[in-house]
Amino acid sequence: MSSRVLRKLGLQGEKELNCLGDDGSDTEADFSSSSGAKKKQLNINRYDLLNQLSHSESEVKEDDDHETAGSLNAQEGAIDLKDASRRKKKKKKRKPCKIPQSNNTRSSEDNIEDEVERSVREVNEMLGEMQDVGPAHFSESTTVANARKSVLSIDHRTLNPNNELRRIFGSKIIQNEQVKKRGRNRGHLRSTWLVSPKENWPQIGKPGLSMKLVETKNGIHYFAYEHSLNYQQVQMKFLEAVESLNPDFIVGIINTHPYHVDALLQLSDLCRLSDDLALAAELVQRALYCLECAFHPSFSVTLGNCRLDYRLQQNRSLYIALFKHMLFIGSRACYRTALEFCKLILSLDPEGDPLAVILALDFYALRSQEYEWLIRIANDWETSRNLSQLPHFAYSVAVAQFQLGDVEKAHTLLQKALLMFPGVLIPLTEKCNVQIDSRISSSPFFKNAQQTQSKSLTQLELLYVARSYHVWKESELVPWLESNVHRALDRVEAKDPLALEWEVNRQKRYPNTPRNILRHIILSDIKDIPVLMNEELQVPVLNFDPLPPNDSVDLYSRPVRTRLYENDSTLSIFLRSLMPNFNIIQVTSDEPGAAEDVGEGSGVDLRRSVASLLDAMRDLLSNIHMPDVPGDGDNEDDPDSDEGRP
Repeated sequence: MSSRVLRKLGLQGEKELNCLGDDGSDTEADFSSSSGAKKKQLNINRYDLLNQLSHSESEVKEDDDHETAGSLNAQEGAIDLKDASRRKKKKKKRKPCKIPQSNNTRSSEDNIEDEVERSVREVNEMLGEMQDVGPAHFSESTTVANARKSVLSIDHRTLNPNNELRRIFGSKIIQNEQVKKRGRNRGHLRSTWLVSPKENWPQIGKPGLSMKLVETKNGIHYFAYEHSLNYQQVQMKFLEAVESLNPDFIVGIINTHPYHVDALLQLSDLCRLSDDLALAAELVQRALYCLECAFHPSFSVTLGNCRLDYRLQQNRSLYIALFKHMLFIGSRACYRTALEFCKLILSLDPEGDPLAVILALDFYALRSQEYEWLIRIANDWETSRNLSQLPHFAYSVAVAQFQLGDVEKAHTLLQKALLMFPGVLIPLTEKCNVQIDSRISSSPFFKNAQQTQSKSLTQLELLYVARSYHVWKESELVPWLESNVHRALDRVEAKDPLALEWEVNRQKRYPNTPRNILRHIILSDIKDIPVLMNEELQVPVLNFDPLPPNDSVDLYSRPVRTRLYENDSTLSIFLRSLMPNFNIIQVTSDEPGAAEDVGEGSGVDLRRSVASLLDAMRDLLSNIHMPDVPGDGDNEDDPDSDEGRP
């Protein structure tokens, strides 16, 4: 019998059919009149259904001759089945088998199918139906998009840094450090994937954030955040508080609106400035918690097919919060979790990459020993992104090949990287405290490399060295690097065409630093990395929204300020990102002896104001006491369980 007929009988498989065949009551019931024995009648004769046609199968009717032949074959099959059941009954004991009732089976099934079809139509109207594309119609862009989706796919369990800490230190140690009890002060908190909410956090309620589905194209969903009228009023108060140079106003906004995202991000930077990294990380986590609670039901952080337009001002908070959270997780040596957040940020806009996450992708991949994944993404994206022309990828892919054991290919890639970007070698050896020989130190190819190339390329090389020099401190990498440096020098002395070609490319291909790389440098806040601001980028840098795009779609107006001083340093840009009216010249001129000791008096006043602000913030957070909420039980949460997850 077909599966459709079995479903009409309420039988889900061959097991129940055999169970039905073992019960010979229906067979014996056919002969009950002749034998005189009273047998229990079944409610349904399964053999009669072989000659019946349901409403759903009416469109596949056959001719009358075919029906007659089919009925004869069915009768013969029924007789064989009866004989087999009789023989089987003699050998085996009768098994009890529960047979479902057949009343109204056809009508109930049709109703269920109608409800399923109606639900499918509603979902397709909401999400957009997928277009059927045959194998002959696949384009190159579709293939690249599918490859990127698979490369950027994420397992939600890897987004929790506690899971990585359990793998490193053991589950018992982490459970002793973090005792989780269900029910007390946790009934008002939702379970989320990006962060784990803490017990002392206030109830989120309705902060005024929501997300809508804008459109769906080729299986890619485009979303956008929306701000309610109340949230817009609070945002305007926040912008006024930033302009007022008074951090107490920001604390007041968080006191009355504890889940205002930009205020949490701005206060997190103030905490980081005073070296209170724990509180800074917690404020970023709270901002992410609010943003995730506003996710659209169709928004997925794991599939890599959801996009957020960075040009929309209200969408940028998620990018900034994810980036800061990634940095805090990486500082805790949870490199695999940080890599997953890199992939998540990149999946929101893989074409534009507004925060240049690609600059940190290789570092977290190497530190988490994801060598094969790094080589895969380098090969898949080479045609569209030219990753080999970035210094960090040129060196990192060579290291990945060396760690995988492909030494010959690793030699070739490292020599190519040294010929393309020789400005990396001297700063890298200085960071790693490696003493180089006289031939390398006196070679003009490496010694004068940064003087004969563009400043933008030097900025990229210094960024790679400042972030990834820990990778090169492994004992087996230093001799490997030294041997390939000598081979590269031999090729330079032999007038290798690659060395001559890239001597020209280093001066022409990197004229200016793109805006997304500047955002990356500002948010990373790495020391000794210059911020090269172009003339058109001379705008106030706000750390909660640094360097908006030229085609930005603004919901809120931002003040345009004139430039107060020249020769920006990283510290001055960071201070202006926190307080746009901060003028280091005006502050230092008020102190005696400011010309000799620039910034000494201003630093003292700034530390005092920030310290008092953080003391007030700690008192505010420590005095938050939520009422006890009755929980579902006293059992401890399973960290790897998916129960309660969105």
